[in-house]
Amino acid sequence: MRITTFLKRVLLLDTASCLGMGAGLLIGANALAAPLGLPAALLDGAGLLLLPLGLFIGWLGTRAEAAAALVWIVILGNVGWVGESLLVALGQAGITALGTAFVIVQAAAVLGLALLEYACLRGARATA
Repeated sequence: MRITTFLKRVLLLDTASCLGMGAGLLIGANALAAPLGLPAALLDGAGLLLLPLGLFIGWLGTRAEAAAALVWIVILGNVGWVGESLLVALGQAGITALGTAFVIVQAAAVLGLALLEYACLRGARATA
Protein backbone atom coordinates (compact mmCIF):
# COMPACT_ATOMS: atom_id res chain seq x y z
CA MET A 1 0.00 0.00 0.00
CA ARG A 2 1.21 3.49 -0.80
CA ILE A 3 1.60 5.74 2.25
CA THR A 4 -0.09 9.02 1.34
CA THR A 5 1.34 12.38 2.35
CA PHE A 6 -1.52 12.92 4.79
CA LEU A 7 -1.00 9.50 6.40
CA LYS A 8 2.72 10.25 6.69
CA ARG A 9 1.91 13.49 8.48
CA VAL A 10 -0.51 11.77 10.85
CA LEU A 11 2.02 9.02 11.58
CA LEU A 12 4.74 11.58 12.21
CA LEU A 13 2.41 13.51 14.53
CA ASP A 14 1.74 10.23 16.34
CA THR A 15 5.51 9.71 16.52
CA ALA A 16 6.08 13.14 18.02
CA SER A 17 3.35 12.61 20.59
CA CYS A 18 4.72 9.19 21.60
CA LEU A 19 8.31 10.36 21.87
CA GLY A 20 7.40 13.63 23.60
CA MET A 21 5.05 12.01 26.09
CA GLY A 22 7.43 9.09 26.64
CA ALA A 23 10.36 11.38 27.40
CA GLY A 24 8.21 13.64 29.57
CA LEU A 25 6.88 10.75 31.60
CA LEU A 26 10.33 9.23 32.08
CA ILE A 27 11.91 12.53 33.10
CA GLY A 28 9.02 13.73 35.23
CA ALA A 29 7.50 10.54 36.67
CA ASN A 30 8.50 11.30 40.24
CA ALA A 31 7.41 14.94 40.03
CA LEU A 32 4.10 14.08 38.33
CA ALA A 33 3.11 11.17 40.56
CA ALA A 34 1.73 13.19 43.48
CA PRO A 35 -0.19 15.89 41.54
CA LEU A 36 -1.72 13.27 39.24
CA GLY A 37 -2.31 10.71 41.97
CA LEU A 38 -0.68 8.03 39.84
CA PRO A 39 2.17 5.72 40.83
CA ALA A 40 5.56 6.82 39.53
CA ALA A 41 6.12 3.22 38.37
CA LEU A 42 3.01 3.45 36.15
CA LEU A 43 4.24 6.71 34.63
CA ASP A 44 7.75 5.29 34.13
CA GLY A 45 6.32 2.15 32.53
CA ALA A 46 4.15 4.17 30.16
CA GLY A 47 7.13 6.33 29.23
CA LEU A 48 9.29 3.28 28.54
CA LEU A 49 6.57 1.75 26.38
CA LEU A 50 6.04 4.90 24.34
CA LEU A 51 9.64 5.35 23.19
CA PRO A 52 10.01 2.19 21.05
CA LEU A 53 6.43 2.55 19.85
CA GLY A 54 7.18 6.09 18.73
CA LEU A 55 10.29 4.93 16.90
CA PHE A 56 8.32 2.21 15.10
CA ILE A 57 5.58 4.64 14.09
CA GLY A 58 8.22 7.12 12.93
CA TRP A 59 9.89 4.45 10.83
CA LEU A 60 6.52 3.59 9.29
CA GLY A 61 5.80 7.26 8.63
CA THR A 62 8.97 7.60 6.56
CA ARG A 63 8.13 4.75 4.17
CA ALA A 64 6.76 5.32 0.69
CA GLU A 65 4.95 1.99 0.86
CA ALA A 66 4.07 -0.42 3.65
CA ALA A 67 1.77 -3.30 4.34
CA ALA A 68 -1.63 -2.13 5.52
CA ALA A 69 -1.23 -4.55 8.44
CA LEU A 70 1.49 -2.29 9.85
CA VAL A 71 -0.85 0.68 9.88
CA TRP A 72 -3.49 -1.54 11.49
CA ILE A 73 -1.00 -2.40 14.23
CA VAL A 74 -0.60 1.31 14.96
CA ILE A 75 -4.37 1.91 14.92
CA LEU A 76 -5.14 -1.05 17.18
CA GLY A 77 -2.29 -0.11 19.50
CA ASN A 78 -3.73 3.38 19.81
CA VAL A 79 -7.21 2.02 20.50
CA GLY A 80 -5.73 -0.29 23.15
CA TRP A 81 -3.93 2.68 24.71
CA VAL A 82 -7.22 4.58 24.88
CA GLY A 83 -8.94 1.62 26.54
CA GLU A 84 -6.18 1.21 29.11
CA SER A 85 -6.20 4.95 29.75
CA LEU A 86 -9.93 4.89 30.47
CA LEU A 87 -9.42 2.00 32.89
CA VAL A 88 -6.76 4.03 34.69
CA ALA A 89 -8.90 7.19 34.74
CA LEU A 90 -11.92 5.37 36.11
CA GLY A 91 -10.34 2.74 38.30
CA GLN A 92 -7.00 3.92 39.67
CA ALA A 93 -7.23 4.37 43.41
CA GLY A 94 -6.00 7.77 44.53
CA ILE A 95 -6.06 9.44 41.10
CA THR A 96 -6.65 13.18 41.47
CA ALA A 97 -8.98 15.34 39.39
CA LEU A 98 -5.90 16.65 37.58
CA GLY A 99 -4.74 13.08 36.97
CA THR A 100 -8.14 12.10 35.61
CA ALA A 101 -8.17 15.12 33.29
CA PHE A 102 -4.60 14.39 32.16
CA VAL A 103 -5.38 10.77 31.34
CA ILE A 104 -8.68 11.57 29.59
CA VAL A 105 -7.23 14.41 27.49
CA GLN A 106 -4.26 12.34 26.28
CA ALA A 107 -6.61 9.42 25.56
CA ALA A 108 -8.83 11.71 23.48
CA ALA A 109 -5.78 12.90 21.51
CA VAL A 110 -4.67 9.31 20.87
CA LEU A 111 -8.20 8.37 19.78
CA GLY A 112 -8.14 11.30 17.35
CA LEU A 113 -4.89 10.03 15.87
CA ALA A 114 -6.31 6.51 15.55
CA LEU A 115 -9.38 7.84 13.76
CA LEU A 116 -7.26 9.88 11.35
CA GLU A 117 -5.03 6.87 10.66
CA TYR A 118 -8.11 4.72 10.04
CA ALA A 119 -9.58 7.31 7.67
CA CYS A 120 -6.28 7.43 5.77
CA LEU A 121 -6.19 3.65 5.54
CA ARG A 122 -9.75 3.55 4.20
CA GLY A 123 -8.92 6.28 1.71
CA ALA A 124 -5.88 4.37 0.49
CA ARG A 125 -7.99 1.24 0.00
CA ALA A 126 -10.65 3.18 -1.93
CA THR A 127 -8.09 4.55 -4.37
CA ALA A 128 -6.28 1.21 -4.81
